[in-house]
Amino acid sequence: MDWQRALVLMAHPDDAEYGTSAAVAEWIAQGKEVRYVLATRGEAGIAGMPPSESGPAREIEQRAACDRVGAEVLEFMDYPDGRIMESLQLRRDLAEVIRRHQPDGVVTLNHGDSWGPGTWNSEDHRALGRSVLNAVADAANEWIFPDLDGPPHKVKWTAIMSMSPTHAMPVSEESVEKAILSLAAHEQYLRALDSRPVEEQATEQVRWATGRGEGGPSVGFELIGL
Repeated sequence: MDWQRALVLMAHPDDAEYGTSAAVAEWIAQGKEVRYVLATRGEAGIAGMPPSESGPAREIEQRAACDRVGAEVLEFMDYPDGRIMESLQLRRDLAEVIRRHQPDGVVTLNHGDSWGPGTWNSEDHRALGRSVLNAVADAANEWIFPDLDGPPHKVKWTAIMSMSPTHAMPVSEESVEKAILSLAAHEQYLRALDSRPVEEQATEQVRWATGRGEGGPSVGFELIGL
């Protein structure tokens, strides 16, 4: 807890809202600063809605989701949704983001092959998660991308949305409620996924994500570098 600024690096709008936003709400309530940078605008994420319409709609929903947990800074890198690939360019762009925001910690995606038995993790998630881990090291090294602006910046810790967490962040009931509202802000996206009411979907997802530990609600992370 000896830090002040965290940077949430995700692939799409809604990625952080499946549980992690409860930790974000808790941190912000404690006086910490949390900023969001998303690789894409999620423009390929809503069936039947063209990317030219979906991208702006999902940006609006993500801004509402950030407002509901108190996160003020939201940026988009404008990589193509569904086509993120590991590359030197992606690592460079992420290292630039890290140097510019100078976070104490970084929160990012599960980069494993699955979210559990019978579930495949998207290439966007895997590529972004792995690239973030490399970019954290790149941002601290003055020689890997010497053309980047700003001095090297060393991140204290990286927290991964993992199915095999090593640490748990206790969260209050108020933070859980904020997280539910934050996920429910992705209204058009959730309606395209499931016919159930958006609030019901959001409640189910966030309660599951924050209720797997013992001793009250918490958010699990795999921590690297701590």
